[in-house]
Amino acid sequence: MDKLPLAQRSTPRIHESNWVEVLPPAQRFVLRGAAQVMAAAGGALGLDISQAACRAAVSERRAALWLGPDEQLILADEHDEAVATALQSALRELPHSLVDVSHRQRALRVSGAAATALLSVGCPLDLDLSAFPVGMCTRTVCAKAEIVLWRTGPAAFHLEVWRSFAAYVSGFLAEAARELVISGEQS
Repeated sequence: MDKLPLAQRSTPRIHESNWVEVLPPAQRFVLRGAAQVMAAAGGALGLDISQAACRAAVSERRAALWLGPDEQLILADEHDEAVATALQSALRELPHSLVDVSHRQRALRVSGAAATALLSVGCPLDLDLSAFPVGMCTRTVCAKAEIVLWRTGPAAFHLEVWRSFAAYVSGFLAEAARELVISGEQS
């Protein structure tokens, strides 16, 4: 069997719907370091990077998602050319790890009146607004795929999923949405 050239291979189809949409490409960096590193990075990016567990710091075009006591996922607009330079400059003298993972992940937005119910089909967390408020973020799973889940609004979630699992997660959510409609839980 002949292998297709890379240019002719098709990427797995991501299932978009009224509830799930693919977000535009973005820059993503995993930053690891002590509190001093986070403060310097936050200053360079115009973000108040919090040491509070599972919280996101957000500005107009940038965000830092808390993934651990010494780890943040930095998200920025794909065309924000100042991000990498600002981070490298601010962190030059501090011990840290900064890795560009832009190529590794895709972002999905799950929104609408039944967004919480839809995600709850495959996510073991309590996603009620009182337990998982706006601005909260964490690593978790959706079905069998690891994701980073961030609540961006009362009925809106941002999912960061590895590119190789994006079609699986979106397909799982599409099937869950069909089941919710069939059972009458969604309008």
